[in-house]
Amino acid sequence: MRPDGRKPTQLRPVKITRDFNIHAEGSVLIEVGNTKVIITASVEEKVPPFLKGSGQGWITAEYSMLPRATESRNIREIVRGAPSGRTHEIQRLIGRSLRAVVDLRKLGERTLWVDCDVIQADGGTRVTSITGAFIAVADAMIKLVEKNRIKQNPLKDFVAAVSTGVVGKEVVLDLNFKEDSSAKVDMNLVMTGKNEFVEVQATGEEYSFSQEEFSKMLDYGKVGINKLINIQKEFIEGIPSINHWKRKDIKVFEFIDNS
Repeated sequence: MRPDGRKPTQLRPVKITRDFNIHAEGSVLIEVGNTKVIITASVEEKVPPFLKGSGQGWITAEYSMLPRATESRNIREIVRGAPSGRTHEIQRLIGRSLRAVVDLRKLGERTLWVDCDVIQADGGTRVTSITGAFIAVADAMIKLVEKNRIKQNPLKDFVAAVSTGVVGKEVVLDLNFKEDSSAKVDMNLVMTGKNEFVEVQATGEEYSFSQEEFSKMLDYGKVGINKLINIQKEFIEGIPSINHWKRKDIKVFEFIDNS
């Protein structure tokens, strides 16, 4: 039995509140179980120096955890003087995941800054950030088209992420902190709406895992990501094949996995 009574293949409850920030081009508060992340997407009319004159845009992410997002208070990284290696890794993962489903040439020479601020952590903060960030980014892209700042929406597909792992002797989906801290294997999976992989991060902790366990984690992850992308579709009407992207008129959506 899992700590919260879920079946191995069940996601935690998901709640997404859109337009959480009145200033940003796109923003959401995403809650997955007790993990809560505020995400904003901001458009800047310039690109990094290495892209100047290329006609191509850029998407970059910043990730941070508020001091009391965890059980004991963390020191702000700005006080330490530099982001940790973990923070750098997560920021790069979020940026890669979003760039995988965006045609950066259609974005033009502008940068989309995606800020992911964890206000409460209970496992899965990086995958939660990616899933929520897609909605914020989609809203920002739709707004750019509506304001005639770009001619065509750069989005190519949906993207979402989820964690799976081996806890005890069982493969489970969407680990909370208690499960994650005792997991023999932890996997983070990022996939598109076409069921194509963007990233697979799987690590054994004093444990090696079998092909069968790996395949089962992938299968559970795919099921979870399909559910998360269906949640994204409650907010965004997207038909990538004809470049049709439209914002649906919904502010808050809650999902309980009863499967």
